[in-house]
Amino acid sequence: MQVKIQETVTVQPARPPFDHDHVLPLSHLDTDRNLHVTFRYLRVYAANDNHPAEPFHVITAALSTALVHYYPFTGTLRRRHLDGRLELHCHLRKGVPVIRAAVECSLSSVNYLDDLDEKFVEQLVPDPGLEDGMTRPVILQVTGFGCGGFVLGAAIHHSLCDGLGASLFFNGMAELARGAGQITVEPVWDRVNLLGPRNPSRIEFPFQDILSLDKDFSPYSDSGIRVIKECFNVKEEWLDRLKELLHEKSGLKFTTFEALGALIWRSRVKASEIFGDEKVGFAYSINIRKLVKPPLPVGYWGNGCVPMYVHLTARELVEQPIWKTADLIKKSKYNATDEYVRSYIDFQELHYEKGITAGARVSGFTDWRHLGHSTVDFGWGGPVTVVPLSRHLLGSVEPCFFLPCSSASEGKKDGFKVLVHLQEDALQGFREEMDKLKS
Repeated sequence: MQVKIQETVTVQPARPPFDHDHVLPLSHLDTDRNLHVTFRYLRVYAANDNHPAEPFHVITAALSTALVHYYPFTGTLRRRHLDGRLELHCHLRKGVPVIRAAVECSLSSVNYLDDLDEKFVEQLVPDPGLEDGMTRPVILQVTGFGCGGFVLGAAIHHSLCDGLGASLFFNGMAELARGAGQITVEPVWDRVNLLGPRNPSRIEFPFQDILSLDKDFSPYSDSGIRVIKECFNVKEEWLDRLKELLHEKSGLKFTTFEALGALIWRSRVKASEIFGDEKVGFAYSINIRKLVKPPLPVGYWGNGCVPMYVHLTARELVEQPIWKTADLIKKSKYNATDEYVRSYIDFQELHYEKGITAGARVSGFTDWRHLGHSTVDFGWGGPVTVVPLSRHLLGSVEPCFFLPCSSASEGKKDGFKVLVHLQEDALQGFREEMDKLKS
């Protein structure tokens, strides 16, 4: 299936949002080295006979109006000479590139992209290089299908926002596309004042025990080892059995994220044959918008999450019962306090130039089942499928996503999907480990 690129247009704000070039500072969460990546994902929209308009025109018109409020998306990221941190340069008459594309097949013929066809979906989302991603931190692609449905692909530099911040932007666009005269939530930029370091900086949490300083280490450097994607369905019945088993052995109750995360982490490390005394990490992010004191404004759309970590040796992870690992993940959440956030920001302030890293053997986990993707409705209804394409997350090149099944598959599938990135030579071992526990 060949996707044909028809044109690329640069969409500028509907009216000038400022009258002079200027520089916007980013928060210390935005400039975290692990976020120096472009995040790529797509939303799939089924055809709607009650909406005869052309999706490309509707979306670009809504984008133009939304950029009056979200004009930083038209800026350019550059590094400061002083310390190498990123900052955003905003210039007059700049915009966001939007690619118009088409494919002849119907969405139903590719199961609304619920079954991952990596070669095909890669054609549906822009893929800027490192420098291009900083020069053009947001690039969109609207691909029309023969059935009248479409896919909205997005490539957004993570230093500008996280998934929740991007959802604020897209929901604002969607409101305008549906005919609203203005967006409901006005965006708030004030990043340095809201999430800046304290004066003087102080670190009340022992980050030195879980993070290292290595200026020469790059978590996303190409190791030359092929990483592939494995996607499988998790049925509610099987998940309930797993939680019940862990409860019987420990007397503790675990969430889906804790129980399944512990299982997948263990299976991956065992299949990868990592040496026994080598440190391995489980990383996930936690939303701090309501956690910090005072809470962040509703319209804050910058990075509003901090990373949380669990570290073990490979031997400890593989040999101890799964419930003990799940319990460590559960207990790590207790660290999520305002002081943890402020200390993390101050740690970034004091040690950024030394190169902060969580190490080379980090497994990043994220749960997309409740991020509000389904609310982004441009008039065709919400997306029936949402698919992440990036494999750089939280300092990990082998992330794991918990994803909802496509709503187009309702009644056909129960539970949810798990998308795991694995080294190719670990795939068979991973499948065997997972099958042992499913039987």
